[in-house]
Amino acid sequence: MFVKKLVIYSLSCFLFIAPFLQPDKAAASDWSSKCSSFGAIKQGMNPSFQHINCLLTNAALAYNIPPEVVKAVAFQESGWRQYGANKKPLIASDGGIGIMQLTNQPKYSEEKLKTDIFYNIQAGVEVLDSMYKRGDLPKIVGAGRQVIENWYFPIMAYNGTKPSNSPIISSTGKRNSNAYQEKVLAYLVSESLLSSRSLASYPFNKTDFQYNSSSADNIKFVKKNYAIQAEMHESIYYLNKSAKVVTVDSVSLRKSPNKESNLIKSLAKNTTLMINGSFTYDATSKPNQFVWYPVKTADGKTSGFISSVYITKKVDAPTVSAVSDQSTSISGKAPAGSKVSIKKGTAMLAAPTADKNGKFTANITLQKAGTKLTITYKNSLNTVSEAKVITVSDKTPPAAPTLTKVTSVAKTVTGKAEAGATVILKVNNKQIGKGKADKSKNFKITIKPQKANTIITATAIDASSNTSKGSSVKVIDKTPPASPMLNKVTSKSKVVTGKAEAGSTIILKVNNKQIGKGKADKSQHFKITIKPQKANTIITAAATDTAKNTSKSKSIKVVK
Repeated sequence: MFVKKLVIYSLSCFLFIAPFLQPDKAAASDWSSKCSSFGAIKQGMNPSFQHINCLLTNAALAYNIPPEVVKAVAFQESGWRQYGANKKPLIASDGGIGIMQLTNQPKYSEEKLKTDIFYNIQAGVEVLDSMYKRGDLPKIVGAGRQVIENWYFPIMAYNGTKPSNSPIISSTGKRNSNAYQEKVLAYLVSESLLSSRSLASYPFNKTDFQYNSSSADNIKFVKKNYAIQAEMHESIYYLNKSAKVVTVDSVSLRKSPNKESNLIKSLAKNTTLMINGSFTYDATSKPNQFVWYPVKTADGKTSGFISSVYITKKVDAPTVSAVSDQSTSISGKAPAGSKVSIKKGTAMLAAPTADKNGKFTANITLQKAGTKLTITYKNSLNTVSEAKVITVSDKTPPAAPTLTKVTSVAKTVTGKAEAGATVILKVNNKQIGKGKADKSKNFKITIKPQKANTIITATAIDASSNTSKGSSVKVIDKTPPASPMLNKVTSKSKVVTGKAEAGSTIILKVNNKQIGKGKADKSQHFKITIKPQKANTIITAAATDTAKNTSKSKSIKVVK
């Protein structure tokens, strides 16, 4: 980012309400000594741009003022010049002196304001600090000194709370883009933030201010507190080592604090980095008002430098408990008082607020397994946190499998179950087969043939290890009984005896004509009455069980 050529500087015209203390030379020495590496300052000569960058930065931090604010005010006032082209102190037509352009300040030494840049900077910073402390100026609810937007009115007061600086033009009700503070903050954005990151705007109304545009009297501020819903910006200069930051755009990680230094790595937007030390200034004398932070990647493998305009403090994602397709609520943790957003796609499911312990709970409608939910929160600056994306887990068991008929001679079991589910077949709690349902929900499992009337139980286990209820099928008897065993039959025999499957019906035939019929008892014996048959007659016997399965025939020859 390069500073544009300065065309017009707005020189201050102050009307102060309270007296100010003489700057403390020891205090000025403390913060200015941090810039000693830039060398001594010569009388009548402006320090290098980066030397002034260092001085303004450290003076601002000494008074807990965002350096971005002090730098923008100083540049609007003087273009960061203590001396003019003739090497004489820069004095404006209204009497403003030096880099901070203080005017009509009897509590400060006019001579020192002209000749001592440290004194001039500290005096300007003290004045700006006193403006923040004024009780008659509006503030943002809940915002502190490190929030840039909260300096809107102190910046205005630095130049004067005159009608010309009113945020709203009373005659039109429109924003006053020519107000001093608007110009300063516009410049701050152009030099200390990316153009895509605008400052949050106050919800001004013309009734917030009372003044007569034709009068020199100060503005009366009717509204003293503002609630801002847009994202606000905390100064980037308060980051400590190991603090987490994220990139706000695609950016290059450099070997040294210089945009022309060797590229180490290109970083995508929203890359997480860790601060690796204190910030430093541009290694060149280029008019870059930002600073450089040493950083390392989240895995700690790559280190380098990155411009402060490309990073912002990381807001960690909330912690969220697991959610299943049986859940009717969702809970988690976020900073106390933060507003949580729970979304499915772009649809808002719930928007709870974290309690004083940082816990939140919200009721939700049942969600399908596999649905992705995005949970974020807004912190006190209305910055949206990193998103926590969770997938709704499957806790719904599949339907019980349906089974086709299974016979005693079957070597496979077929049926239907949830697509992709694993089907397990058991007899007496012992697994006899296992298979998987295809995309069409069909399965076919190989088994050993089971005895008639055996109960086979099937369960389905889905990909989430949910197990269905069991379904059962009784094995149908399709096994023919063994052929009957016949005892000796003579031409005088009036009965035929033998053995066959218990309960089976035995039919005796001669030349395919039935000659007798009987039933095997529990001991498998049978006794069937017949008319005596001639010798050498062939009698055939077949047994038919209760399931109507018929055995192979057994033959016997009648003897004399």
